[in-house]
Formats: sequence, structure tokens, C-alpha cells
Amino acid sequence: MTDTGSSADLDVRGVGDESATHGYITDKEKYLARLKRIEGQARGIHRMVDEEQYCIDILTQVSALTKALESVALGLLDDHLKHCVVDAARTGGAEADAKVKEASDAIARLVRS
Repeated sequence: MTDTGSSADLDVRGVGDESATHGYITDKEKYLARLKRIEGQARGIHRMVDEEQYCIDILTQVSALTKALESVALGLLDDHLKHCVVDAARTGGAEADAKVKEASDAIARLVRS
């Protein structure tokens, strides 16, 4: 899920700004389709447990679901770095510092999970 447009075309603002256009917007449909598949995988795991299927088969599906979520997270992080952080760095000052810290904190959460 990579950038297909230029960051100059995007109006990137801080978290919580309802009118913001975020870095992932060019790939929004891809993200939504991937999340829909992930949702289906989660329902499938629920069904497997309900049907009392073999533990290892369920764990295999949990692993696949985890990898799919990690893939989405890494794509969003990449888009955030390429757009939000780069644009803030161009502006400089407190906004740039805040965006870098925000990205660092997100990376730390991903690494811990």
C-alpha cells in the first residue's frame, strides 16, 4: 500500500482534525478491502472455535490474521511517515517534533505487540 500521489497534493493535518486528508487516502479502498478480508478471517476463527476444531488449525489461522493486521499497520505507518511526518518536517518547529514523537510512539507500540 504505497503512495500513488504526491504529498504536495495532500492537505495533511494533525490527529483529531476532522477535515484532514491523511497519507493513506490514495490507498483507502485497498485498506478497506484488506480490512474486510481480515474481518472475515476473524469470523472464521470464531466459527472454528465454536465448532471445536483442532487447536493447531486455529492457531495457524490466528497467526495468519496477526500477519494480515501487521501488514495493514506497516502500510499505514509507511503512509504516515511519507506524508504526515515529512510534511510536518518541512514546516519544522513543534509540529515536526510532535509528529516524529507520534511516529516513534506508534513504532514502539507495534514492536511491543
